[in-house]
Amino acid sequence: MFNTRVKVKALLAAAPAGQEVTVMGWVRTFRNNQFIALNDGSTNQHIQIVAPLGQYDDAFLKRITTGASLKVTGNVVASLGKGQAVELKATHIEVLGDSDAEKYPLQPKKHSLEFLREIAHLRFRTNTFSAVFRVRHALAFAVHQFFHEKGFIYLNTPIITASDAEGAGEMFRVSTLPFDNPPRTPEGAVDFREDFFGKATNLTVSGQLEGELAAMALSEIYTFGPTFRAENSNTTRHLAEFWMIEPEMAFYDIEDNMNLAEEFIRYIIRYAMEHNAEDLQFLDQRLAEEEKQLPQDKRSELGLLQKLEFVLSNAFERITYTEAISILLESSHYKKKKFKYPVEWGIDLQSEHERYLVEKHFKKPVIVTGYPAAIKAFYMRMNDDGKTVAAMDILAPGIGEIVGGSQREERLDRLTARMEAMHIPAEELDWYLDTRRFGTVPHAGFGLGFERMVQFVTGMTNIRDVIPFPRTPKNASF
Repeated sequence: MFNTRVKVKALLAAAPAGQEVTVMGWVRTFRNNQFIALNDGSTNQHIQIVAPLGQYDDAFLKRITTGASLKVTGNVVASLGKGQAVELKATHIEVLGDSDAEKYPLQPKKHSLEFLREIAHLRFRTNTFSAVFRVRHALAFAVHQFFHEKGFIYLNTPIITASDAEGAGEMFRVSTLPFDNPPRTPEGAVDFREDFFGKATNLTVSGQLEGELAAMALSEIYTFGPTFRAENSNTTRHLAEFWMIEPEMAFYDIEDNMNLAEEFIRYIIRYAMEHNAEDLQFLDQRLAEEEKQLPQDKRSELGLLQKLEFVLSNAFERITYTEAISILLESSHYKKKKFKYPVEWGIDLQSEHERYLVEKHFKKPVIVTGYPAAIKAFYMRMNDDGKTVAAMDILAPGIGEIVGGSQREERLDRLTARMEAMHIPAEELDWYLDTRRFGTVPHAGFGLGFERMVQFVTGMTNIRDVIPFPRTPKNASF
C-alpha cells in the first residue's frame, strides 16, 4: 500500500535503529551509481538512499535520473556522510516515473527566478519554492486559527458580484453574451438584461460590502478568498488575481481596528517562525546571497529573520497622514529631489514614499491614519475636520502598503451624501444602506493582501514568486 510510506521529514528526525521503512519521492541527484538524494516535499532536506553496488544492472541505474520518482524500501542506518544523521540502505528500489535527463528543465544547478516563472508547473520542486509554499501554507493556517480563537465567523463572500466596493472600476467583466454580436438596447448600449445574471457582473475586487452585512448580525466576521483587479500594473508588487483577508467588526472604532491588525500580523509571523524555522532559515540565507549582488545602499540593514524578530518585538509606529507628508517634505530625500513622484498634502502616497517612511525614517512598520477624504473610498467615516477620513494603512519594510482599512461610515445621511458626491448610484447599493437604516452601529474593518504578507515573511522580492500561478498583464499561463 502507498499510504504506508514514511515522509522524509519524519524519517530524518528519527533515531536510526535498523528499522525497515518505505519512502517515496523525486530524485534530486544520483552519484557514483550508489548515492541517491531523494526529496518528497515535506522538507528541503533530502534522504540519502544507498543502493548496494552490483545489486542493479546498468539499464536500471540509467533510469535513476534527476526528476524521476522512486519507491524505496530499506533499513534506516546512521549516516557516515556529512549533513545528515541517517540514511536509507536500500533493499528494493522501484522507478514509479521516469524522467528524460536531456529534456528535464530542472537540472541540479542554480536557476534564475525569471526562468522558474516560465516553468511554474515545475518550480515547486526547487528548494526555494518548496520553502515558500510551505510557509504560505503555515500563514494561511495561522490566519484561520487567529480569527477562530477570537470568535470570528468565517464568511464566504461572492466571487461574482454586481457591485464595485472600491469604486475604481478596474474590474474583470463576467458575461455569457457573445463578444462579436451582443444584444443591444435601443440606445445602442450592451443589453445586460439578456446576460446570464440579467445585469452587468464582474469578478470581485473585495468582499468588504458583503462582509459588513454579516458583521451587522454576527458582530465579527472575516473573509479569506480570491479577489481580482484589472489594473494594468506590471510591477513586482501587483497581481491581477490575489487573495485577501478581510475582517469586519461591529462595535469597533479606528483604534480598535489598528490594534487588531497589528496583533494579527504579529500572530501569523510568530506562527510561521515557530512552525517553519527550517524553511525560514533557508530563505534567510537565500536572501543574504541575493543581496550580495546589490550595491551597498540597496541592501537591507536587517536579515530576513532579524527583520521578522524586529517586527515581533517592536510596536508599530503610528502617525497621521499630515505628519507623514511633513516628514517627507523635510527629508533630505525630498530636498535632493530623489522622489520620482511629487509630495504635497492631498496626494495618494506612492510606494517610494511609503518605503521611505518605514525603511529610512522609522525603520519599522508604520500605521498611517487620517487620509484626505478625496483619495479614499466612499464608505470611510468622515472625521470631524471635514477633510479627512478614519482610514488606516499599515506600511511594511520592503513592500509598502500591506494592510488598508478604516472605520466605516455608519451615519446614513453622511454616507448617502458622500455617495452622491462621488456619483455612486444609491439605488444600486440600497441593500448596503439597509445596514445603516436598521440598527446601525460604529464598525470597522481592514484588508490584508495575503501575497504581500507572504512576500514580507519569505523575503521574496517579486510577488509573482509567492503565488503558485501568477496572473499578470498578458500572462495567464497554466
